[in-house]
Amino acid sequence: MLQEKYKKEIVLLMKEKFGYKNNLAVPKIKKVVVNIGTGSFSKDEQTRQLIAKDLTLITGQKPVSTLSKKDISAFKIRQGMVVGMKVTIRGKRMFDFISRLINIVLPRIRDFRGLSPDSIDKSGNLNIGIREYIIFPELSGEDIKKIFGLEVTVVTDAKKREEATELFKLMGFPIKSE
Repeated sequence: MLQEKYKKEIVLLMKEKFGYKNNLAVPKIKKVVVNIGTGSFSKDEQTRQLIAKDLTLITGQKPVSTLSKKDISAFKIRQGMVVGMKVTIRGKRMFDFISRLINIVLPRIRDFRGLSPDSIDKSGNLNIGIREYIIFPELSGEDIKKIFGLEVTVVTDAKKREEATELFKLMGFPIKSE
């Protein structure tokens, strides 16, 4: 549904506003990366499996473990230890995830007043930090043992920040006006 809206409406509006000559020049969303840092539970295999199961339910894909690149004694981390998990979503699943994020998840956040325009970087990528991942409708509250935060990064191929901001607003992301 969101994919059809992008092809039929958003491409035309973006061409009109920024003067693109070709549909392929219009910025598009390339992928969505969902990332969880395991933090102090990085040594606990059972908790990591619970996090992986929850992340699989949220995204519809199995997560990949991220490993530390170097030793950090202050955090008791050794090179090669699992320090987080991530999922990269592309294609139809990506549009389904974005649609759920916009219409269901973000409105469920307590005291949510919109995304800050500062959450879009110079490259046109949107970063959303979610403190408690229990707001996703796929998870039931009874099954959750530990509550974690996660980060959602929506990666675009926009050349400028203004183009990406307009793309996100047209897609329905609740971005505050500056």
